[in-house]
Amino acid sequence: MDTFSKIPVVSKKVLIPFILVTSLFALWGFANAVTDPMVKAFQKVLELSNAQASWVQMAFYGGYFTMALPAAMFMRKYSYKVGILIGLALYATGALLFYPAAQTESFLFFCMGLYVLTFGLAFLETAANPYILAMGAKETATQRLNLAQAFNPVGLIAGVLVAQQFVLRNLQSDDVSNFSLLDEASKVAIKTADLMVIRNPYVILGLVLVAIFMVFLVSKMPQSKDEGGMPSIGDTFKTLGKNTKYVLGVLAQILYVGAQIMCWTYIYHYAEAIAVDSVTAGNYQIAVFIIFFLGRAIGTYMLRFMSSGKLLMYFALFASVCTAGSIWISGMIGLYFLVSISFFMSLMFPTIYGIALGDLTEEQSKVGSAGLIMAIVGGAGMPFLQGMIIDIGGNGVADTKIVGVSEVNFSFILPLLCFVYIAWYGFRVFKRHEATDDILHVTE
Repeated sequence: MDTFSKIPVVSKKVLIPFILVTSLFALWGFANAVTDPMVKAFQKVLELSNAQASWVQMAFYGGYFTMALPAAMFMRKYSYKVGILIGLALYATGALLFYPAAQTESFLFFCMGLYVLTFGLAFLETAANPYILAMGAKETATQRLNLAQAFNPVGLIAGVLVAQQFVLRNLQSDDVSNFSLLDEASKVAIKTADLMVIRNPYVILGLVLVAIFMVFLVSKMPQSKDEGGMPSIGDTFKTLGKNTKYVLGVLAQILYVGAQIMCWTYIYHYAEAIAVDSVTAGNYQIAVFIIFFLGRAIGTYMLRFMSSGKLLMYFALFASVCTAGSIWISGMIGLYFLVSISFFMSLMFPTIYGIALGDLTEEQSKVGSAGLIMAIVGGAGMPFLQGMIIDIGGNGVADTKIVGVSEVNFSFILPLLCFVYIAWYGFRVFKRHEATDDILHVTE
């Protein structure tokens, strides 16, 4: 413990670049949080089913899958800084596309804007995560990534506050008990007004991103591009494919992101089933992100005393218990269980990321990072499946019962299965790699 505890998590010579890159974690946190409530908003304004509205998440997280590997290939040739600049440019472009989308009142156009926006997020995450891992000693890499990721919930909290105060609170359609029964003229007027409300946060965000782009453009960043020989991409893929810890880590990341988005997106539907309005549900989501922030801070500290795999296993087991509570316990107690899941989810993304890339070279990490970012596609497919479960009894959230609970409660069986796998992955890493893998021995 003494040897590793003396190694700084972030050295003074890279402190400013570390702070700049860490700010990006808050930026994509904001995009995630402000988008989740849009599923419910689009569903009501455009009269969509739960499954149709989930196309918002399909577009958002599908963009990650599409662009992560091209981003990694680009950064093999160029630098992390150039990748970050391209990411910011695409992020801003996608956000600004919400202006013409609102003018045309096209759901497809909104989804296209989100798709381009997440092209940018894919570049940012593919660059920023391994860049943070490379900014110091390998022994403290997972702890350093958890520290940077601790600022992601700051963006999440800001995003949900914007969604609640400037979007959900101002949606006229939310004040109508049965929007579908309105005459066509009233529907058109409300639809136009509400789509403008949805548009505004994204357009403002796009302008802010342009300013941040300029800051990165003029800032000096440490060069992490490998100046020596570069292995072929084919050899890199073969090496990664043979690394069981990495391959199973990618699957763990797919399931984690799917579980996270399901728990965060469908908290509004869960709340609706127990007669809690959208604005009040937004307050619970703020609580979720505060708990998520606290969990990540506490988890980062605990990594000084416990191996990554072991801590991941414990957090996943507790998340499983909380998810089971949200399924089988109805009413407000069930909602409290759903909120508490986020404390235990908080550690998962950066810890799985650090474990999976722990024994790779820098060039392997650039490509390996793409696989872990592509894993974010779990946030596209799994909420769609959950939406289909919720739609079993109709477009409502509690139209029927499945094994004694409403369909919205039962739908959380999907994140429960995800957490069970993640617990197994943490256990496997702890048992098979802890004795020989230094990155799992952060402080021992």
